[in-house]
Amino acid sequence: MVSAIDKAIEALKSGGPVMIFDSREREGEVDLVYPAWAVTWREIKDLRVTAGGLICFATLYSLLRPMGVRWASEIISMVPELRPLASKRPSYGDPPAFTIWVNHVSVRTGISDEDRARTVRALDRVVEAAANGRVEEASRMFREEFMSPGHVPILASRGLRNRRGHTELAVSLALLAGLRPSIVLAEMLGDRWSLGLDEARRIAEKRGIPLVTGDEIVEVCYGSEVCGSG
Repeated sequence: MVSAIDKAIEALKSGGPVMIFDSREREGEVDLVYPAWAVTWREIKDLRVTAGGLICFATLYSLLRPMGVRWASEIISMVPELRPLASKRPSYGDPPAFTIWVNHVSVRTGISDEDRARTVRALDRVVEAAANGRVEEASRMFREEFMSPGHVPILASRGLRNRRGHTELAVSLALLAGLRPSIVLAEMLGDRWSLGLDEARRIAEKRGIPLVTGDEIVEVCYGSEVCGSG
């Protein structure tokens, strides 16, 4: 019998999407997730319409740090008047995964489906270079091809042993699939609140999208050397 993780891995390999439920002890939310290399304006529209939450790009922090990328909370803390804002934590206690927000230099306004898809695909090329050890090339591409602030927030994974948010779960699932850690995702919203798990399951079944839980990803990752640290 094919497991939910196996189905999710195959979906990502073929361009996605998958759904990930973190846990009832954390946010209790489901994210819609695509591998960044497969993203066109259609996938961004799906994230915008079907999911409805903030559309973010996610990768490993270890790949971003050599390019000079820092945590948003770290940057905000450099301004004394704003430091109290960065000292607070969400209700589930984890530090935020946000770094900076960018647009690719070729976009028009940055917010359209096509513009955000273009930014995501360009970020994926940067991650591809960094993941293959071409750090100087990745850094040059990042400096020359992007502007900030922009309309695509970059999330960074600290690794599942340090944090179990959707960023870490989605990036780890990509690694389990043998893909580079380059993901685009958005929270699924319902009326007024986040979409409930039961409703998410109905959407997943209707569209044939694999839905996996954080516990399932953690269990497989802890038995593998692939997921590693952030």
